[in-house]
Amino acid sequence: MSDGFEPKILGIFCNWCSYAGADMAGTSRMQYPPNIRIIRVLCSGRVDPQFVLKAFELGADGVLVAGCHPGDCHYVRGNYRAERRIALLRAMLHQLGLNPDRLMLKWISASEGAELVNAVEEFVKKLKELGPSPLRKG
Repeated sequence: MSDGFEPKILGIFCNWCSYAGADMAGTSRMQYPPNIRIIRVLCSGRVDPQFVLKAFELGADGVLVAGCHPGDCHYVRGNYRAERRIALLRAMLHQLGLNPDRLMLKWISASEGAELVNAVEEFVKKLKELGPSPLRKG
């Protein structure tokens, strides 16, 4: 780990639950590390593995995919699809020489702003332990 290292995290959040949870955290004035940049997708099941791989290629130290709790997906089975894809992506990252712990999947509902804060804090801590991504430039 390098001194002063601050990880860069891409958050890919579903519109209906996790993004709303991030919004709730913000409106409730909960503070979480500024290391994460969040993009919104309609469903965690729509997260294309290429999005995750591209994020790492462009220098992300970690990717946090967040979606609705199983059984609560707005699109019925999208989060189950996301769970399968993340498991396959973690195996692929390992084969590519990246620690699979750099990819996190969390279920966060619209009312769980505090859970989002905890997830981001936990992920930042984990990534600081791992150090910068070997793909990170500069």
